[in-house]
Amino acid sequence: MKTPFLFLFVFFIKTQSLFAQQVTYKDVEPIFTNKCVACHRPGESAPFTLISYQDISKRLTTIKKVIDSGYMPPWRADNHYRSFANDRSLTEAEKETILAWIDNKAPKGNYSDKADASKLAMLNTTGYNRKPDLTLKIDTSYTVIGDNKERFIVFKIPFESDEAHAIEAIELYSNNKKIIHHINYGFYDVADPSIDIHRGASMINTTDDDAGSSKLREQASLKRKMTYYTGWIPGTSVENYPKDFGWTLPKRGVVLITAHYSPLAADESSTVGVNLFFRKDPIKRDVRAISLGSGGIGEKDIHPPLFLLPNDVSRHTLQVQTQEDQSIMYVWPHMHFLGKEFFAYAITPQKDTINLVHIPQWDFRWQELYKLKQLIKIPKGSVIHLDCTYDNTADNPFNPNNPPKPIFSFGDMNSKNEMMTLLMIYSAYQQGDEEVSLE
Repeated sequence: MKTPFLFLFVFFIKTQSLFAQQVTYKDVEPIFTNKCVACHRPGESAPFTLISYQDISKRLTTIKKVIDSGYMPPWRADNHYRSFANDRSLTEAEKETILAWIDNKAPKGNYSDKADASKLAMLNTTGYNRKPDLTLKIDTSYTVIGDNKERFIVFKIPFESDEAHAIEAIELYSNNKKIIHHINYGFYDVADPSIDIHRGASMINTTDDDAGSSKLREQASLKRKMTYYTGWIPGTSVENYPKDFGWTLPKRGVVLITAHYSPLAADESSTVGVNLFFRKDPIKRDVRAISLGSGGIGEKDIHPPLFLLPNDVSRHTLQVQTQEDQSIMYVWPHMHFLGKEFFAYAITPQKDTINLVHIPQWDFRWQELYKLKQLIKIPKGSVIHLDCTYDNTADNPFNPNNPPKPIFSFGDMNSKNEMMTLLMIYSAYQQGDEEVSLE
């Protein structure tokens, strides 16, 4: 009995060794491209690129350390609760492949440098599979002051064209994504020619300008008809929709971009905007966005209200009933530094539970616009539940206050206050939507 066991053991060792020898850059390149490059490319939030063999091979020690520890790639969603199409986490097989390649001195094999160069050229332009059809951006770059203070800036970008356009995808345009904590976009239809879309401030500093609130009120005439609303957070590449789905960019209007800039130690220049990709065929299904909780529907119904006592861990809930059958594409949970755990799920009129997203260990630094693997039906009359826990104690390493202070938030974006929000991107349900893949 010992001999067969010994044979199997030796065979296993030889097989593992052979596997390690066979792994080349060609095997690991797709893993880095699919799981790392969204952040590790020019202009993104990561401190270095991981696009080419040269990029990766000079950082092998760091890569091995962060993969071994599970620190990278960052992915906070509980995949057992709900899996997502844009999952950046590594499977065990992917992890083993990368580590075997590194342990075998990272052989390049016969991989062509031209492939890396072609990939870099594309990624310098867009995260989508083609060049944008339209880029709407601010005319003059904005200087973010390096005084270690976070800032919220509202940029207005007017636009006019001969016709409306069907949108199949959208992504952030920026020369410097590393300094941006998050972006919100609002697209507004201003068809009335008597309203001057160019009049008023093109930039409003809501952090430092005492007149910021009054300047925002001056934009009221521009905001009467919202076409679409969405956002960007580090790690997000492109928000795109399946065939026949999309939203319409009107002939005339404005984009209002609210940019949350991270605290900086030195001045940095920022140019922001949006890349838009037109759908060639007409839109058959309108894409919409709905925000629940802080700053959105049901904000006053959060129970108990977001008043967080110092040295306390508290749980807060919200229930919002759906008014139509919905087909969900994306979910975007949002809290700030005191967030500890985020649950979102739906209870149907038939008392079935539909899991939406669970973040067991909230981390303000790593948020995501989570893309579902297929459309998920939320029947009319269902109740969307948010169940969130906050940690306002000294044990929370992300607590911005030492010692902890009372925190109250009501529609306030400042990160030192709190939010409890779920943004959902969806379309009105039609028969058969459950079969529509988003992968």
